[in-house]
Amino acid sequence: MDFLYSALVFLHMIGLAGILAGVLMQLMTDNVKATKVLLHSSLLQFVTGLLLVGVAEMADLTDLDHVKIAVKLIVSLSVVVLGVLNLRKPAKNLAIIAGVLAIVNIAVAVFW
Repeated sequence: MDFLYSALVFLHMIGLAGILAGVLMQLMTDNVKATKVLLHSSLLQFVTGLLLVGVAEMADLTDLDHVKIAVKLIVSLSVVVLGVLNLRKPAKNLAIIAGVLAIVNIAVAVFW
């Protein structure tokens, strides 16, 4: 169970790197692929976050702060929605907001 948790954390961090890379790609170029990178990375981070909470609950790995999880869930879901909106109508403002929210999600994870 410990290996599964570590693998999910690894994939969660890959999703974060993809979100930030997608934001930077969209800011530097007007490439349509950047919007897909942002969307798919935000979905990866959302799904792996849910799986991390599920595995932690099942294995009783740590004491979970459910308020923190709820805040992170709302922020992560907001990034996914912004990714979908950005895919439909690409805008640099949406990418910037998604990137800032991803960084806020990191801050909540580390400092709360």
